[in-house]
Amino acid sequence: MKLMTQDLDPTDAQDWKPATMLVHGGTTRSMFGETSEAMFLTQGFVYETAELAEGRFNGEEPGFVYSRYANPTVAMFEKRIAALEGAEAARGTASGMAAVNLALMACCRAGDHVVASKALFGSCRFIVETLLPRFGVESTLVDGTDIEQWKQAVRPNTAAFFLESPTNPTLEVIDIQAVADIAHSAGARLIVDNVFATPLWQSPLKFGADVVVYSATKHIDGQGRCLGGVVLSDEEWIADEVMPFVKHSGPHMSPFNAWVMLKGLETLPLRVERQTATAKYLADELAGHSAVTRMIYPGREDHPQAEVVKRQMKAGSTMIAFEVKGGKEGAFSMLNALRLVKLSNNLGDAKSLITHPATTTHQSIGEDARAELDISDGLLRLSVGLEDAGDLLEDLTRALDRAG
Repeated sequence: MKLMTQDLDPTDAQDWKPATMLVHGGTTRSMFGETSEAMFLTQGFVYETAELAEGRFNGEEPGFVYSRYANPTVAMFEKRIAALEGAEAARGTASGMAAVNLALMACCRAGDHVVASKALFGSCRFIVETLLPRFGVESTLVDGTDIEQWKQAVRPNTAAFFLESPTNPTLEVIDIQAVADIAHSAGARLIVDNVFATPLWQSPLKFGADVVVYSATKHIDGQGRCLGGVVLSDEEWIADEVMPFVKHSGPHMSPFNAWVMLKGLETLPLRVERQTATAKYLADELAGHSAVTRMIYPGREDHPQAEVVKRQMKAGSTMIAFEVKGGKEGAFSMLNALRLVKLSNNLGDAKSLITHPATTTHQSIGEDARAELDISDGLLRLSVGLEDAGDLLEDLTRALDRAG
């Protein structure tokens, strides 16, 4: 099936605002001129001649070879998210953790060293602390908000820096530009997991990051349907370092999931703007509840890194973290009293989801590591959905009354 480029002049895209880019960016159409992006559920591709096959495999002829390498539907998703992020290139992966693993593996070789923030999702810490050392890559964890610790952790063999901002689950905001400057002085690449900020509220590449990763499972899908991830960076690094890993180890995103993600991108601004507005409202309203001992939200003046938030983020987040009285018992009492908000370790969904990090997402890192990161037994992480803000406030307040 012959593919033709979108009927709009590609130069128009340079002036498109994010909402327009997320509807039209990266689109290609078949000879049928379909409105919605086509779903190419194919494993392989055929060639009209043996010479064309040879040209595809040696890179002299453009086109697709095998869906483990690249696929038309996945390519549309990659082009669209790259245009939004302001990246030269992107590669879709089967999950967010596949994206994190791919980015780190593409940066490192045996004998290298990685510096990472301590405040990481449990699986990310496993890759940095446990998996990479199995392949001869050493790692150092630092307090991400302490710039001096990043400087002191640098070694002659440091190849990559890795951080989340805002962090999971305590919503610390790390100064990306400051960390990027240190990384570049050391000849290292900075990888930023931008999931909690979303590509709408924070643009790490503009602050010096070299690589951005997302779990597309979260806000990009945003409706609890499919797993996916994406790695974004400059075209040369993607081609030379990422693509060989993708071709030979197989973490590529499926065409069906890419199609779902394309549909998710079309509504991303509508969903994230609404979720962020509701999150700020809930954070302000719940902060004064007698059962809440600590409220953490990047849009509030009392956030520990409020000045960095103002410089670095366009808005807060769809995420809230707060601590309730009574430790684990108080937290569980509140969780079990909820009717509307659902208990789940996922986030970025149309449905509001809440979790107890100490016993779920960060259970694996151990009690000492949780204490170091200020993840107490009373801490809860709330992902705000698309429900009515008043209904959510009523449900959360009633549950907190029980916990208090």
